[in-house]
Amino acid sequence: MVSAAEQLAANLNFGALGKAEELKKRIWFTLGALLVYRLGTYIPMPGINPDALADVFKNAQQGIIGLFNMFSGGAVQRMAIFALNIMPYISASIIIQLLTSVSPTLEALKKEGEAGRKQLNQYTRYLTVVLALFQAYGIAVGLEGSGSVVAEPGWFFRISTVITLTGGTMFLMWLGEQITSRGIGNGTSLIIFAGIVAELPGAFVRTLELGREGAISTVVILAMLVMAVVVIAFIVFMERAQRRLLIQYPKRQVGNRIYEGQSSHLPLKLNTSGVIPPIFASSLLLIPTTIASFMQGSGPEWLQTITTHIGHGRPLYMVLYVALIVFFCFFYTAIVFNPVETADNLKKHGGFIPGIRPGERTAEYIDYVLTRITVVGAAYIAAVCLFPELLISYASLPFYFGGTSLLIVVSVTMDTVSQIQGHLLAHQYEGLVKKAKLRGGRRK
Repeated sequence: MVSAAEQLAANLNFGALGKAEELKKRIWFTLGALLVYRLGTYIPMPGINPDALADVFKNAQQGIIGLFNMFSGGAVQRMAIFALNIMPYISASIIIQLLTSVSPTLEALKKEGEAGRKQLNQYTRYLTVVLALFQAYGIAVGLEGSGSVVAEPGWFFRISTVITLTGGTMFLMWLGEQITSRGIGNGTSLIIFAGIVAELPGAFVRTLELGREGAISTVVILAMLVMAVVVIAFIVFMERAQRRLLIQYPKRQVGNRIYEGQSSHLPLKLNTSGVIPPIFASSLLLIPTTIASFMQGSGPEWLQTITTHIGHGRPLYMVLYVALIVFFCFFYTAIVFNPVETADNLKKHGGFIPGIRPGERTAEYIDYVLTRITVVGAAYIAAVCLFPELLISYASLPFYFGGTSLLIVVSVTMDTVSQIQGHLLAHQYEGLVKKAKLRGGRRK
């Protein structure tokens, strides 16, 4: 039997957007905040020679620098005040999540509800500052050692760079929190989304330019567009895929009333780990290449050998890339989803899986199902991330975005659209309640 909420969601009309004033304010606030972010990616740091920086970036863009530049919307290439982007905050959030599963103190805070969540958020902010300070100082030292990029090297440049980049990260962290609370969607994810999407028009123009010059045929360009649509549709399908476990609740008596037993579902996402595995895998594999590019061929022989064998597009790189994605899929899923805790919560509320004994057996069953669907999820992420790499390396197609960026763009878009639908649904509910009250008043 279809519930009233499901019927309302099915009849959801985006034409109601014009009447939802609160939602329009949120959307305009989000767009304004993202515009401020994009303007900041064009404000350069003081004391930088842009021509020398462009030469250095050409040699280092195949490493982790190129990955961060993609996430920051070109801010690293321009060495803007937002060059660190929101990445220190994301790293701090992941570290706090990992520590929560290890530290009893942090785990207790997590279980305290809203107060504990606020305290964990505060710890995340402190850790963000520490990570941003270290990364900003490393960038300052790296720029000083990269030829004539810095006009006047010294401690004044280092201190000013650390203050500027750390301040830019803290501002973006605050901006992301404001988007989350006063705008629409997840602010941190939308900032990364805006950086990636901002490079899309330029990439499309470069592809058309290659077609005009005859480097790529028109058929290949059309095939690329069709293939991009197919891959995006596949990602949407897999991201929405769930394994629903039936949960049964027995009859219960409250006072003199007896309530019938109810049933619900425990949804287990096919991709529980999200986009974390490809980001971690890419970062780890690109670290040697980045170090070697900064050394400009003067590094030890073993580093040059490693860089040669795990260079972008090499067979060993592909194998390690897939292996690390699979590893982080299982590792991060184990961190963010605890079957024992889920089974205990079901037992406390009287819920059970039909045919499975509550408690330990339920936890084992949930873990068994989660492991099986994580295998499928890991294979899906590995395929989406590896496919563009193969086309770039062996088919010489100019893909400007890898599987990681594609996953981020599609996931953030789906999440934002879902939140917009939720606001429209709430607006329609309010309208129905008002109509019901008016009708009730007229009958009286």
